[in-house]
Amino acid sequence: MIARLAAVFMLALAASAARADAPPSAADIVAAADQVRNPSQPFRVSLALVEYRNGQPHDATNLTVHAKLVSASHQYRNLIRYVGPPRDVGKLVLLDASRMWFYDPASKASVRISAQQRLVGQASDGDVLTVNLAHDYTARLIGEEKTQDADKQPHDTWHLDLVPATSDATYARIETWIEKGTSRPIKSKFYSDSGRLLKLAYYRRYEPRLGAERPLETIIVDAVDPHLVTKISYSDFRAEDVEDVWFQRDYLPRFSVE
Repeated sequence: MIARLAAVFMLALAASAARADAPPSAADIVAAADQVRNPSQPFRVSLALVEYRNGQPHDATNLTVHAKLVSASHQYRNLIRYVGPPRDVGKLVLLDASRMWFYDPASKASVRISAQQRLVGQASDGDVLTVNLAHDYTARLIGEEKTQDADKQPHDTWHLDLVPATSDATYARIETWIEKGTSRPIKSKFYSDSGRLLKLAYYRRYEPRLGAERPLETIIVDAVDPHLVTKISYSDFRAEDVEDVWFQRDYLPRFSVE
């Protein structure tokens, strides 16, 4: 009897150890990476986008993003405000659920657009929006890999494959590498509906902002021509009282913020 109890105890210990050694679920890995990328409280952040061709700056724009997480939908509302160059000042992009609108103060008109709409170089609206990947995509864990970041430094990562779970998803497929232990995104690959690789993004310059270490720079490399590179720099993270009325299409002509 004692021997039988001992055997049962040892089996229980082995099962517990196996559970402890088991990798986290793919959904949990992506959710943890979302928390690294995105503050949970309403906030604003300034973005500087620069396109480089053969290492030389070619085009640039500056944006401010106002974002707010909607607890009921687990998704963010976003309002993108153009602050430069001068020809674009005052233009707005609104994301409310799956609906995106572009507002031009010159025409006083707002038109429906998609998240694939280009901003500068390889950066689209979908690349600067605050999004919840764990909500928009179904993740599958491919395995553990050692991968290099933009500075050729190695990282132990989880390699995941993401496919759309909702109509809000910007891309038909994403491969992403998340650092083990820190949940920091290291790099991602983005694919079209036809399966063609569109671009590769690296996330770098992690620093404390609004309660977590967040990437302050994204490097986007064109999949066809690696000499076409777009850099997105993030600055001036701050908590903000983001008002619900800002995310109404009819309010766009009246939007004003200091």
